[in-house]
Parts: sequence; C-alpha cells; structure tokens
Amino acid sequence: MSEYMTEEDVLTVVTRLSRPRLARFLEDDLVRPDRTSRGPVFRQIDVARLTLLCELSDDLEIDETVLGVIVALLDELHGVRQDLRTIARAIEAQPPDLRARIGALLREPGA
Repeated sequence: MSEYMTEEDVLTVVTRLSRPRLARFLEDDLVRPDRTSRGPVFRQIDVARLTLLCELSDDLEIDETVLGVIVALLDELHGVRQDLRTIARAIEAQPPDLRARIGALLREPGA
C-alpha cells in the first residue's frame, strides 16, 4: 500500500465514511491530512483516526461535536506517552547507580 491515500481511496477503505461526513471531519479539524496541489492526501494514521471517529459516532452514538474533545484528549495522551518514552530512554542511558536512585525516588509514596 502506498504511503499516502487519496480521498477516493479513503472513502473506499473506511466503509462507514461518507463524503459529507469526511468533509465535516476535515472542517472540524478532526483529521489533518497533508495538502497537495491535487487535494488532501491521507496517511495510515489518518485512516485509523477516521475509522475510530466513525466507530465512536456510530457504535457509541457520540455526537460529532464531542468528537473534537475526544480527539484532543487522545492527541494529548499520545504526546504524554512520547514524553514518557523519551524520559525512559534518558534514564536508561544513565549509569546503573543513578538509575537505581531514580527508581527508588519513583517508588517513594507521593512520587
């Protein structure tokens, strides 16, 4: 599969997605495809997000206006996870004695 998908490709792959719904998701900035001279192109992460948005709307009957809040929280959570991985890599690169002291501090109550 290509790295990028056209709008037509996305509408074929995400079967619950209609053209008007996709337009609303784009207008509401719930999905941010790359823009080209030929129009938007979507990455796999965009397709996954569109699938999730359709599932939340259809299966859980979540109003599309609430989807923006959910997407913002998911984006924030994703950012925090990236930050934690960065911190974990930085700690792992430290000498064993420092890693042990950091580990002990993290196990303290209220840490």
